[in-house]
Amino acid sequence: MEFDLSWIFLGLPLAFGLGWFASRFDLRQMREENRRAPKAYFKGLNYLLNEQQDQAIDAFIEAVQSDPDTTELHFALGNLFRRRGEYNRAVRVHEHLLSRGDLSRADRERAQHALALDFLKAGLLDRAEDALRRLEGSAFEGQARMALLAIYERSRDWPQASDIARRMHDAQQGDFSTRLAHYLCEQALALAAHGELPAAQALLEQALATAPQAPRARIELARLQQRQGQPEAAFDTLQALAQAAPAALPLAAPLLVETATATGQAPLAQALLQHHYEDMPSLDLLEAVVALEAANADTAAVGREWYVRHLEREPSLVAATKWLAGETLTHEQFHPQIQRALEQAAKPLTRYRCAACGFEARQHFWQCPGCQTWDSYPARRVEEL
Repeated sequence: MEFDLSWIFLGLPLAFGLGWFASRFDLRQMREENRRAPKAYFKGLNYLLNEQQDQAIDAFIEAVQSDPDTTELHFALGNLFRRRGEYNRAVRVHEHLLSRGDLSRADRERAQHALALDFLKAGLLDRAEDALRRLEGSAFEGQARMALLAIYERSRDWPQASDIARRMHDAQQGDFSTRLAHYLCEQALALAAHGELPAAQALLEQALATAPQAPRARIELARLQQRQGQPEAAFDTLQALAQAAPAALPLAAPLLVETATATGQAPLAQALLQHHYEDMPSLDLLEAVVALEAANADTAAVGREWYVRHLEREPSLVAATKWLAGETLTHEQFHPQIQRALEQAAKPLTRYRCAACGFEARQHFWQCPGCQTWDSYPARRVEEL
């Protein structure tokens, strides 16, 4: 049977024509899809710039559907979902990215970090902790450690917080010595609450060695020594506080008066308090000086004169109210009502205020209950700021 070459001459042009037509069709379709994807992307970007997040999300979803391989669109979409509080959708977007086998290492780390942020914002701390630990050794390691530190502080897991802070300190990601001292103090207070006083004292001494200039360790140590019936040791610790961190002495002024009275060191304590008061007038130091002088019946009137001296230096409603408490008025029958009104007006001025967020409290906090910032409360009352 002979093969007819005429079929080859007829088939080749036909095959070439069909191939050319198919290629033109695919090229046209590709161009159309490419035009559609950037158009949806820029539309979403325009909505985003105009703070129209709902419309931006719709546009980005359209762009992602047109081109599922675009990682930047996935990141933009996931971040928008998180900002809107749609954490489940944000998690799905970032988990979808992590499931892709063609994702580069940089994008994989970025997606892992974004997923950890999703869990953090959603309050899923266990899952956030696991996601953050996966970032060890990545470009997001520093940010992940800071987030882990916040989680452990929030859950009051001080040993874990100490471990992370120590690793960051050793990696020269900042000076965490003061924060490490705070963690040791927190652990010591927990032990002291359960009656484990020697173990608590050991931790406080370790905190003091970790951050010698931080005042909290000395103040807590003095309180513990006083509780253990060691007023002499507590007085010595507070004297060292006045040398190392004089700005924090107002926080320990009542305890200084107590230990000085118990050890017979009232004259020495009074001289110390007066010296620091002259350098930095403070309501707490003023109260401590008055308390020591009032303990001596012969100088009770002299103690009240300190309020007048303070008013000469600083206009203070608190000091004026204290002075008026012992003053005899012309209409003495109205004195209790007037005194109550003045004390009520002065009460907000005796609070402490966080320098970071403005949160006010009756007592001094080492960590602000509002913004969780450490050492943000000055050792001075609101009236003195």
